[in-house]
Amino acid sequence: MSEKFSDPKFTINKVYTRSGDEGMTSLVGGNRVQKDDVRIECYGTLDELNAFVGSTIQSIKVDMKSVPDAQADLVDMLVKVQHHLFNAGSILATMPEDVHPKQPQIEDVDIEDLERDIDMCNDTLPDLKSFILPGGCRANTDMHVCRTVCRRAERSIVALNREENAGVPPAVIKYVNRLSDAFFVWGRWLCVQIDVDEMVWNPNVTKTS
Repeated sequence: MSEKFSDPKFTINKVYTRSGDEGMTSLVGGNRVQKDDVRIECYGTLDELNAFVGSTIQSIKVDMKSVPDAQADLVDMLVKVQHHLFNAGSILATMPEDVHPKQPQIEDVDIEDLERDIDMCNDTLPDLKSFILPGGCRANTDMHVCRTVCRRAERSIVALNREENAGVPPAVIKYVNRLSDAFFVWGRWLCVQIDVDEMVWNPNVTKTS
């Protein structure tokens, strides 16, 4: 198991560098690549997902006010996800030969912990007998946005992994795959907690005049 950073020491005192003005950017370790490189797409999409998770947390704080204990549990799980997403982004922003021995990693224990969180919520849910649609409340809809962005991130990571010497750790792919399932379960779970009906897919829906 890698040694975790408990208090990284660095200072960011300048936002722009002008070094990317011609469409190139630097990876961790200094390698320069095009900004539309698949590796950039991977960790850029994880960054996008992290922003959506942050937005979802704020929706949860509004929609789940009536169930503070459940709200706190779900927020804690999502904040943990945010840190893991940042770690995963750091890994994907680094070429295999530039990985630092103490660089935070996604590990099997993180996947197992996520699976426990999923099971804890899923075990309390009613059986799913139809496909469901995003909706019912803002927090549920936001969870589905997270789920779909997570799937897009996974597709990019799988594409990167096909490249020779890409060095994508298997645990990263597993974690992101499991995470989209988590968002689905959490969206259902929060609806149950606040007694909001899920939107069930009706394949025979007709237009009304």
